[in-house]
Amino acid sequence: ADFVEQESPDKHIDWSHDAVHRRAWKEIRSLYQWWTRLRPRRRSPLDDKKIAKPPLRFEKVTGTKFRRLVTPDKKKYGDYYRALRRDARLEHKWHSEDQQNLHRLINIREFLWT
Repeated sequence: ADFVEQESPDKHIDWSHDAVHRRAWKEIRSLYQWWTRLRPRRRSPLDDKKIAKPPLRFEKVTGTKFRRLVTPDKKKYGDYYRALRRDARLEHKWHSEDQQNLHRLINIREFLWT
Protein backbone atom coordinates (compact mmCIF):
# COMPACT_ATOMS: atom_id res chain seq x y z
CA ALA A 1 0.00 0.00 0.00
CA ASP A 2 2.85 2.40 0.81
CA PHE A 3 4.27 2.02 -2.69
CA VAL A 4 1.01 3.18 -4.29
CA GLU A 5 0.13 5.80 -1.67
CA GLN A 6 3.51 7.39 -0.96
CA GLU A 7 5.63 6.85 -4.05
CA SER A 8 2.93 7.66 -6.64
CA PRO A 9 4.23 5.15 -9.19
CA ASP A 10 1.58 6.14 -11.71
CA LYS A 11 3.27 9.56 -11.99
CA HIS A 12 6.88 8.34 -12.30
CA ILE A 13 6.70 5.19 -14.39
CA ASP A 14 5.35 4.64 -17.89
CA TRP A 15 3.26 1.57 -17.17
CA SER A 16 2.04 1.46 -20.78
CA HIS A 17 5.61 1.03 -22.05
CA ASP A 18 5.15 -2.66 -22.87
CA ALA A 19 2.94 -5.65 -22.09
CA VAL A 20 5.06 -6.68 -19.09
CA HIS A 21 4.67 -3.26 -17.45
CA ARG A 22 0.95 -3.12 -18.27
CA ARG A 23 0.38 -6.52 -16.60
CA ALA A 24 2.48 -5.50 -13.59
CA TRP A 25 0.55 -2.25 -13.13
CA LYS A 26 -2.76 -4.08 -13.42
CA GLU A 27 -1.57 -6.55 -10.77
CA ILE A 28 -0.32 -3.76 -8.48
CA ARG A 29 -3.69 -2.00 -8.65
CA SER A 30 -5.57 -5.26 -8.12
CA LEU A 31 -3.51 -6.17 -5.04
CA TYR A 32 -3.79 -2.63 -3.71
CA GLN A 33 -7.58 -2.75 -3.96
CA TRP A 34 -7.68 -6.17 -2.29
CA TRP A 35 -5.40 -5.01 0.56
CA THR A 36 -7.05 -1.64 1.19
CA ARG A 37 -10.72 -2.30 0.42
CA LEU A 38 -11.63 -5.98 0.27
CA ARG A 39 -9.49 -7.54 3.01
CA PRO A 40 -10.46 -4.99 5.70
CA ARG A 41 -14.15 -5.80 5.14
CA ARG A 42 -13.73 -9.33 6.43
CA ARG A 43 -16.08 -10.01 9.31
CA SER A 44 -16.22 -13.03 11.53
CA PRO A 45 -19.64 -14.49 12.32
CA LEU A 46 -18.48 -14.34 15.94
CA ASP A 47 -18.53 -10.52 15.76
CA ASP A 48 -22.33 -10.61 15.62
CA LYS A 49 -23.42 -8.95 18.86
CA LYS A 50 -26.81 -10.72 18.71
CA ILE A 51 -25.20 -14.11 19.29
CA ALA A 52 -25.17 -15.11 22.95
CA LYS A 53 -21.70 -16.23 23.95
CA PRO A 54 -21.38 -18.93 26.60
CA PRO A 55 -19.82 -17.91 29.90
CA LEU A 56 -16.37 -19.18 30.76
CA ARG A 57 -17.00 -21.29 33.85
CA PHE A 58 -14.76 -23.62 35.81
CA GLU A 59 -15.51 -26.25 38.42
CA LYS A 60 -13.25 -27.64 41.10
CA VAL A 61 -11.81 -31.09 40.47
CA THR A 62 -12.59 -33.10 43.60
CA GLY A 63 -9.56 -34.02 45.66
CA THR A 64 -7.19 -31.63 43.86
CA LYS A 65 -6.35 -27.95 43.75
CA PHE A 66 -7.25 -27.87 40.05
CA ARG A 67 -10.27 -26.63 38.16
CA ARG A 68 -11.65 -27.71 34.79
CA LEU A 69 -13.63 -25.87 32.16
CA VAL A 70 -17.36 -26.54 32.27
CA THR A 71 -18.71 -27.31 28.80
CA PRO A 72 -21.60 -24.93 28.04
CA ASP A 73 -25.01 -26.18 26.94
CA LYS A 74 -24.67 -26.76 23.18
CA LYS A 75 -28.42 -26.34 22.62
CA LYS A 76 -28.67 -23.10 24.55
CA TYR A 77 -25.68 -21.67 22.69
CA GLY A 78 -26.35 -23.33 19.33
CA ASP A 79 -26.07 -20.06 17.40
CA TYR A 80 -22.65 -19.48 18.92
CA TYR A 81 -21.35 -22.93 18.01
CA ARG A 82 -22.67 -22.61 14.44
CA ALA A 83 -20.94 -19.22 14.16
CA LEU A 84 -17.77 -20.81 15.55
CA ARG A 85 -17.82 -23.45 12.80
CA ARG A 86 -18.48 -20.81 10.11
CA ASP A 87 -15.65 -18.73 11.53
CA ALA A 88 -13.23 -21.67 11.31
CA ARG A 89 -14.16 -22.21 7.65
CA LEU A 90 -13.74 -18.50 6.89
CA GLU A 91 -10.37 -18.38 8.66
CA HIS A 92 -9.18 -21.24 6.46
CA LYS A 93 -10.50 -19.50 3.33
CA TRP A 94 -8.93 -16.18 4.34
CA HIS A 95 -5.60 -17.82 5.09
CA SER A 96 -5.59 -19.35 1.60
CA GLU A 97 -6.55 -16.01 0.05
CA ASP A 98 -3.77 -14.23 1.96
CA GLN A 99 -1.23 -16.82 0.84
CA GLN A 100 -2.33 -16.56 -2.79
CA ASN A 101 -2.12 -12.77 -2.77
CA LEU A 102 1.25 -12.75 -1.03
CA HIS A 103 2.53 -15.00 -3.81
CA ARG A 104 1.10 -12.58 -6.37
CA LEU A 105 2.96 -9.76 -4.60
CA ILE A 106 6.22 -11.71 -4.65
CA ASN A 107 5.81 -12.24 -8.39
CA ILE A 108 5.72 -8.48 -9.04
CA ARG A 109 8.17 -7.30 -6.37
CA GLU A 110 10.73 -6.16 -8.95
CA PHE A 111 8.24 -3.50 -10.10
CA LEU A 112 7.73 -2.06 -6.61
CA TRP A 113 10.63 0.39 -6.70
CA THR A 114 10.67 3.90 -8.12
